[in-house]
Amino acid sequence: MGSILSSHSVKKVVLVQVIALCLALSFGTVTAESLDNHSTIEALIAEAVHNNPELKAFQRRIEAFEQRPSQARSLDDPMVRLGVANLPVDTFSFDQEAMTQKQVQVMQKFPFPGTLDLKGNIAEKDLAVTRTEFDEKKNSLIRQVKTLYNNLLFLDRAIAISGDNRDLLAEVITTAETQYAAGRGGQQEIIKARMELSGIIQKVLMLRQQRETAAALLNTLLNRPVQNDLEIPGELHQTPLAFTLDELKKIAEETRPALNGLQQRIEQSGLAIDLAEREYYPGMEVGLGYGQREDSETAERPDFFSASVTVNIPLWYRTKESRKVAEKRADLRRAEEQYATVRNSIHFRLKELLSQIEMNRQKIELFETGFIPQSTVSLESALSGYRVNKVDFLTLIYNQIALYNFKIEYYRAITDHENSLAELEETAGRRLF
Repeated sequence: MGSILSSHSVKKVVLVQVIALCLALSFGTVTAESLDNHSTIEALIAEAVHNNPELKAFQRRIEAFEQRPSQARSLDDPMVRLGVANLPVDTFSFDQEAMTQKQVQVMQKFPFPGTLDLKGNIAEKDLAVTRTEFDEKKNSLIRQVKTLYNNLLFLDRAIAISGDNRDLLAEVITTAETQYAAGRGGQQEIIKARMELSGIIQKVLMLRQQRETAAALLNTLLNRPVQNDLEIPGELHQTPLAFTLDELKKIAEETRPALNGLQQRIEQSGLAIDLAEREYYPGMEVGLGYGQREDSETAERPDFFSASVTVNIPLWYRTKESRKVAEKRADLRRAEEQYATVRNSIHFRLKELLSQIEMNRQKIELFETGFIPQSTVSLESALSGYRVNKVDFLTLIYNQIALYNFKIEYYRAITDHENSLAELEETAGRRLF
């Protein structure tokens, strides 16, 4: 019996030492910035920007739109007309009648001066809008990469914490079962501990599935095979925020691609009004012709030269041109209202994100100064009580689980904080951190 009790004491001491060691190792300094983080996230962002197929598609769209201004500023293709005039149908002879001719005519349309320049400028605005759409997509891609990077760091940390929790609880259950077999301890405590262990095992499985999904999505953004292993070194850290709402609003109004694109649409609508007003003025079509005649047996017949100018008359301007001008002015007002709507939406989202960031900052501070230190003290007290048999092992384990859960929530708060900063950058329209 003495040897059995001695064995129990040894196991108990080992268990206490294991918990104490985990307590010492798991909760060191975690808020210091890791140099690996910055280099890794920047490398991932650079790879995504270079390789992402959706972003490449936007780039190809820009290349296509770059070809449009030149087309818009060009004249319509000239027309060439070939024909025969005054050919007698009785003989189909080209030298029978003096007016029989083989004709060639070249015609070219010329819009009212300034019209083509306006069309080219409108096409330039389309190109500018397309470039802002590329920049908007690029910022969205950077935000997605940052978010997935932060989520992977969190999931790796949560899996490690939960794994330690699982292994520790499994060892505790083994010790408790040995004590129960020797007539010490209760079966109910073992059942409760096994339920806790099952919950932790399920949590680890869920976290691993979430990590696999996040890694596959990040591989997709990087244009890598989805099954590639993706190791993320470094630690989660809290990035300080040094911008006020007014500063962020100003940055967004100056740099947010979506707003810049809408501003280009406003300017384009103004040009479209000018173009519609040009349609009040006539364009023209110039034609040059040459008629070749065959000489007769008795006389030489000179060839003919002809020229013509055709002018369109905007006779129905009240129901056509003036209506088009009114349409374009309505488009301008709509573009201005869209700009105001998106600007207000961005201002609201900036305010909302700042509130979220401040809330997460306070949560992080609460975990660092409240929950985790208090839970650590509670666990240390339970360890001391367990050594002298004043605290049962289940109470000890509940304290251990509580501390680990606080740590997971702490890292989750840091992750939420960093993800909010990533969205803040996207909303403002440029890199801030």
